[in-house]
Amino acid sequence: MSQTIEQIKSEFIEGMSSMSQFSGFPKGMGASFAVLYLSPNPLSLDDLVEHTGLTKGAISTNVRALARLGLVRSVSRLADRKDYYEAETDFYKAIRAILKERKNSEFDRAVSSVKSALAELEADSGSGDEAERLFLRKRLQALQSFFDAVDSLTSAVTRLEGLGLNTVQSVLKILK
Repeated sequence: MSQTIEQIKSEFIEGMSSMSQFSGFPKGMGASFAVLYLSPNPLSLDDLVEHTGLTKGAISTNVRALARLGLVRSVSRLADRKDYYEAETDFYKAIRAILKERKNSEFDRAVSSVKSALAELEADSGSGDEAERLFLRKRLQALQSFFDAVDSLTSAVTRLEGLGLNTVQSVLKILK
């Protein structure tokens, strides 16, 4: 049995909501992005409320967060006081924005706390259960490796950005 366009859209919105929640963001943020991504025209906050069933306050908060991440942008209409939004469809640009957001102070505090905890664990070798110390060391080192990889990826994307978008797209085609 074939699905209607509305059913397909609804499943996509639900999928993006779940992915958003899995990534540590509100489900409504994923739903808001999905609705905007599937819309051929920019939408107002009221339009997003109608399509998602969320409150206007929640939509406003989600759209601001999505804009900060570079996943949506504000669009103005002449002689209309409302703000309209559209999804970013250039995923390379969106990934760059997300990776640049990595440089914010909250992420830096998390990175610092892992480095600090690992250093303290290494410096204090005498106290506590050795199995627990080994477990903590492995967990902290794994998280530190992840943060180092994110930093490396951020640096690589920033360097590639300096080469220009056409060069980056050519490199990516070669890698495929």
